[in-house]
Amino acid sequence: MRATSLATLYAIFAALSIAVNIGAQAASMAVYGDRFAIAISMIVGTGAGLVCKYVLDKTYIFKHQTKNVAHEARTFGLYTLMGIVTTLIFWSTEFLFHHIFGSDTMRYVGGVLGLVIGYVIKYVLDKKFVFT
Repeated sequence: MRATSLATLYAIFAALSIAVNIGAQAASMAVYGDRFAIAISMIVGTGAGLVCKYVLDKTYIFKHQTKNVAHEARTFGLYTLMGIVTTLIFWSTEFLFHHIFGSDTMRYVGGVLGLVIGYVIKYVLDKKFVFT
């Protein structure tokens, strides 16, 4: 696949995963609105976005074939591990925007910005360490 086609497809999948993440956060906030609602919504969104992005990246970006369940678990584990750094970027940006602007809309803007930055870094990490 050409580099521009790959980058376009990756961007589309990142956008889809961001939508899944933010949608899951909004759904979580609609269901639970007490003291830890923001933190819980971010965890729920991160989990939903992670699974979505993993399936898309593995299948269409890296065309990675797992050999068995153990290999799949190892691959997903490495993928998740690489996502820890990028998740910290995403969460930090989202919390920062929430703290500065004090609104859900701007918190989500911060989340999207953090996810975009994180996905760029994550591609490099996944290519080098996960889908080799």
